[in-house]
Amino acid sequence: MISPRHFGWLVVDKVATITLNRPERKNPLTFESYAELQAVFEQLCYERDIKVVVITGAGGNFSSGGDVHDIIGPLVAMRERKDVDGLLRFTQMTGNVVKAMRRCPQPVIAAVDGVCAGAGAILAMAADVRLGTPASRVAFLFTRVGLSGADMGACAMLPRIIGQGRAAELLYTGRWMTSEEAMQWGFYNRLVPADTLVIEAARLAKSLADGPTASHAVTKACLHREWAMGLDEAIDAEAEAQARCMLGNDFARAYHAFVAKQAPVFEGD
Repeated sequence: MISPRHFGWLVVDKVATITLNRPERKNPLTFESYAELQAVFEQLCYERDIKVVVITGAGGNFSSGGDVHDIIGPLVAMRERKDVDGLLRFTQMTGNVVKAMRRCPQPVIAAVDGVCAGAGAILAMAADVRLGTPASRVAFLFTRVGLSGADMGACAMLPRIIGQGRAAELLYTGRWMTSEEAMQWGFYNRLVPADTLVIEAARLAKSLADGPTASHAVTKACLHREWAMGLDEAIDAEAEAQARCMLGNDFARAYHAFVAKQAPVFEGD
């Protein structure tokens, strides 16, 4: 059973909601919360009763990124004692969170309000779908602390979402991307009022959870793997994937419901 201690966890109607919940400091991440996020997303590969995941933040903000005192301070101390292995272990661990998010079969929806910065922006970026609010603002702040924008896969993923030039500007400057820019550039799927953000995310998650969830997992896997494929290879891979989906029961359910002029009831198998 999944029972994390460093963020909120709630499962209702096949939808799991992760809530980053240190609102007094805009929900920063710690070594412990990074490790638990990785473990939770890895465990989701084996959770058959959870079909969709929503990740959000408490108190009107998504996440301010890595905690300055709990993470940045210790990393500077590692740097001062030339602990290269320790620094690498940290950067690999944070990257493993993104790997686990992309590998879990469930679609991940980020519900973003307020501040979404640094590693928080990475978590939103790594989601499959992103909902924002007019008050939300996103920044990949790494350059502001003397680091590169190459963090947790940002140089690979962000250009695919918003375009190479726009991603380069954000990663070089560390400036805030407004909610309007995020919407126009394709970072957000849509903007919703802050007071309905969680409701809208839950509604979208429930609609996906009620769909052909085994096929959703195939879609997510193909979206991930096909970044590294040529077009012909991707077409062949999708032919095999779709043929496997046609062996599933949901495919037959949809057909029989259509013939009976009824809405299909999918069971995810």
